[in-house]
Amino acid sequence: MIKNLTRRKFLQRSAGAAVAMSAAKSVFLGDSRLEAAGYLEVPPSDRVRFGIIGIGMQGSDLLRNSIQLPGVECVAACDLYDGRHRLAKEIVGAGVSTTRRYQELLNNREIDCIVAAVPDHWHKKIVVATVLAGKDIYCEKPMSHSAVDGLEMVKAAKSSGRIVQIGSQGVSSVLYAKAKELLEKNVIGELMMVEVALGRNSPDGAWQYPLPRDLSPQTVDWDTWQGDVPKRPFDPKLFARWRCWKEYGTGVAGDLMVHLISGMLFMLGLNEPPRRALATGGILRWKDGRNMPDVHAALFDYGPHPVYVRLNLGTETHDGYRFLGSKGILEVSGHTINYLPQSGNDESPSYYAQSFPKELREEYVKEWHEEHDLAPGKETISEGFSYSSVSSGELKPHLWNFFQAVTISEGFSYSSVSSGELKPHLWNFFQAVRTRQPVVEDVVFGHHAALACHMANESYFRRSAVVWDAAAEKIEA
Repeated sequence: MIKNLTRRKFLQRSAGAAVAMSAAKSVFLGDSRLEAAGYLEVPPSDRVRFGIIGIGMQGSDLLRNSIQLPGVECVAACDLYDGRHRLAKEIVGAGVSTTRRYQELLNNREIDCIVAAVPDHWHKKIVVATVLAGKDIYCEKPMSHSAVDGLEMVKAAKSSGRIVQIGSQGVSSVLYAKAKELLEKNVIGELMMVEVALGRNSPDGAWQYPLPRDLSPQTVDWDTWQGDVPKRPFDPKLFARWRCWKEYGTGVAGDLMVHLISGMLFMLGLNEPPRRALATGGILRWKDGRNMPDVHAALFDYGPHPVYVRLNLGTETHDGYRFLGSKGILEVSGHTINYLPQSGNDESPSYYAQSFPKELREEYVKEWHEEHDLAPGKETISEGFSYSSVSSGELKPHLWNFFQAVTISEGFSYSSVSSGELKPHLWNFFQAVRTRQPVVEDVVFGHHAALACHMANESYFRRSAVVWDAAAEKIEA
C-alpha cells in the first residue's frame, strides 16, 4: 500500500500516462466555412463590383485576395503613386481603370462598394465620403487616426445605413472562434487577467521598408497624400514608412496592438473600450527619425479585469494571448490553442503550520493527509488539450465575412485545408453587401478596438494614465 500519496506525487507518477494521453487530446481544426457558406456558388446576378483605394503593401494583398472570391470583380483602382497603377493592372488585368482621384470611384455607378487600405490619417475622410456617397466600405485597421475621427466615422456610418467592415481579420480566425467557445464554457474558471505579447526583430518588422526607385514628386501626388497635416517637403521615407510617424500613422499601437485588442474582444465576447490605460515605452532600437515608440507596453482596465499588452520591435518573442483563470490558463498563439489546467488547491500541508507548536502541527498534518491523500486511480485529473489550425492568416476570412456574413458552426469538425482568415473576412464583407446582413467587425467594434490604441498612445505621450470619458466621448487624463 502506498502511504501519503499527495496530488503532486500522484501526478508525477502518472506523468508517462499523461504524455501518452496528451496526443489523443490534440485536435486539428480544419476550415470549411467558405465552402459551407456557398463560397463556390455565386450566381452571375449576385456579382459584386468593387473599387480599391490604396494599392500598397496591404492594399495589394487585399486586391489579390478579393478577386479570387467568386462573384467579386475589381472595376477600378486608385492610388496617389503611379507605380501602383501599373501594379493594379498586373494583379487584375489591363482592363482595370486606374486613377489618382478616389472621388472618381465614389461617383462610378458601376461600383457597389469600396475596399480601402490607406495611411491612417486618411481613414476618416475616405470612410465618411464613401458612406455618404451611398457605398459600403471595407477599411483597413486601425479604423481611425484619433478618437475624434472614430466618433465621426461611427456617426456617418449609422446615419447613412451603409455597411462598414474593419480589417482586423483575426476575428474571422477559426482558431479564435474555438477559443471564444472554450472561454464561454468557462474552461479556465473565473477570468483573472489577460496577457498579450508581440515581438519583432528586423528592419522590415520595424517598417524600414525598401523604397521604390521611381518615387518622386512627379510620380506621387505628395500634396494630396499629406492631407490635412502640416506640409513637409517630399520625402520617400515618409511615403513608404508612414507608420513610424504620428502625423500619418498610429505606431505599433495602431498597426499591431489593434489586432491583439480586436482578437481579445472577440474571444471574450466584449464590444467596449477600456475604462483606463497606462502606457510606457520609448524609441530604443530604431533611431531613424521616427516619433512613435518601437517599444510600447500598456495596461488596460476592461471591467474588473486587467489586460497587459507588450509590443517590442527590438526583440523577437513568442507571440500570443494568455487568458489566466481560476481553473487554468488558455494560451492562443500562432496556429495553436493550449489549455493548462490548475486545481486551485493546496498540494501539500501549509508551511504556515511550521509556526504551530509540535503537537498542534502534527495533528494538523495528520488531518490534512487524511483529507487530501488519494489512493492511486481515485483522483479526477483535469486534462489539458491543444487545438491547431493550418494557417494563422486572417485576411481572406475577414473579407469573406464582409461579403457572406458567414454563420460559423460551433462544431469544429472541419476537414478542408484552411485558407487563412483574410479571404473569409473579405468574403464576409462582400456577402454583406449582397445580403445586407451584419458584418463580423462593424464600425462600432472597430471604433472600440481603435480607442484602446489611441488611449495607449495618449498615455505614452502624456506620461500618465488616461481614461475614456463615455459621457464626454473623449480621452481624459
